[in-house]
Amino acid sequence: MKTVPQKTALPLAATPFAIRAERSSDVAARETLLDVCFGEARHARTCQRLRDGRLPAEGLAFSAVAKGKLVGTVRLWHISAGGRAALVLGPLAVDPACRALGVGGVLMRHAIEQARRLGHGAIILLGDAPYYERFGFSAAKAEALHLPGAFERERLLGLELRDGALAGAWGMIVPTGKPVAQARSLRGGRRKRLVTKAA
Repeated sequence: MKTVPQKTALPLAATPFAIRAERSSDVAARETLLDVCFGEARHARTCQRLRDGRLPAEGLAFSAVAKGKLVGTVRLWHISAGGRAALVLGPLAVDPACRALGVGGVLMRHAIEQARRLGHGAIILLGDAPYYERFGFSAAKAEALHLPGAFERERLLGLELRDGALAGAWGMIVPTGKPVAQARSLRGGRRKRLVTKAA
């Protein structure tokens, strides 16, 4: 009987790309990558309603970079999942030319571990179960939750980073992250205070 070699993930240090925190200089390339992967219709997707006008969760926006080029991106956002504090993951996007390198898997594992390290209890996403089950996501963890718009029930998946974090979660998933305008206002206020102090 012929033995089929098993594919194993490369350790991060051995990959031909690096994962790092998203920078402001990544944003334009990130938007271009999202357009390539999902098309302009991505702005009309149901999960986009959870991100519109909100900032990603602090410390949970990541870029994959190869030879100085952005080749992957993922962000997590604060939500209430039926009254339970959680995160929603997405979108996850990888440059089509780099998918064979395992960028998506490394980004996912990195994002999940960082969310766990920062003390978050659960992550929700809308995606293909066969792909995301390898990271521990399941439809059972999100079976009583709903999105604010049309969605395919079998694609709504949940992952508990802390046992019981989604136990009894029921109802609508709503955004709870910091609004973009509020963040700008806070930055502006800090600048004004610094200018006044310097004057």
